Amino acid sequence: MNSEFKLRARNEGGGTPALDNWGADCEYGVLRDILLGPADHYQWLETSSVSKKSIRRNYQFDAKIAQSQHAEMVSAYESAGVKVHMHAADPELPYQIFARDSSVMTPFGAIITSMANWWRRGENFRAIETYERLGIPIYDYVTAGTFEGGDFNVVEPGTVLIGWEGDEGRSQQQSAVQLKNWFEAEGWEVMLTDLDPFYVHIDLMVVMLAPKLAAVCLESTDADVVDWLKSKQIEIISVPFKDTLDLGCNVVALGNDRVLLPEKSLVLKEKIKAHGLEIYDPDVSMITPGGGGVHCMCQALRRDPG
Repeated sequence: MNSEFKLRARNEGGGTPALDNWGADCEYGVLRDILLGPADHYQWLETSSVSKKSIRRNYQFDAKIAQSQHAEMVSAYESAGVKVHMHAADPELPYQIFARDSSVMTPFGAIITSMANWWRRGENFRAIETYERLGIPIYDYVTAGTFEGGDFNVVEPGTVLIGWEGDEGRSQQQSAVQLKNWFEAEGWEVMLTDLDPFYVHIDLMVVMLAPKLAAVCLESTDADVVDWLKSKQIEIISVPFKDTLDLGCNVVALGNDRVLLPEKSLVLKEKIKAHGLEIYDPDVSMITPGGGGVHCMCQALRRDPG
């Protein structure tokens, strides 16, 4: 076992020390290391409104194309100077490709989540093994109910937006409150918001692009969240509702005014070009119909401070 690895690093009552070599205090600091899931065993399953529609309409899935597109995304990260780490592939985990869900990275270590779908729960165990292999301490484990990483959105250093969908969704209120209590004890500001289960996770409609700049679907995001973002002088680039259904708002800030987004995210691409941001846009069109975009597929392991 790596000497830096701990199964549980969180201090009860707060005051947990930040890590020296790993961690992220926001979604837009320069991305140095990223964790991805393998595409080896990916297939579309009925896990969200997006994937259910793909299957219902008999869209054709091609595993080789999905794997090729995943490799293109990896190359995009590497060309942006990001070191890519990968979960070990498990043939029993077809949705392991969506590495955002099984864990959450914080300045204090990783949080192991609690997956909603029974056939995804093994991803949590593989995530623990990955953090042990990399020597990254685990901050703690969500135990109050189900919770997935797409509902944990660090808007700014010391400020987090946490979503929940209830018993019919992927993250439950009691788990969101558990996380809220932990981070308020660490001195963070926490905003909770409930979502309709149709929208799956908060990161399908609110994503930070750069300091004080966010992509938001105004048609589906609660007005209280929009007002909260504006109160922090965060400029909002609106993304049409139709684009969010194609995961067009589910993007990744690389830092230094660079953004990785899906090739088909045409509206957001043009709007952020107008803001002078550099774009990396791999084609992930065989992956997204399964219910997740580029943000769903990654977990930042190390970012420069925001």
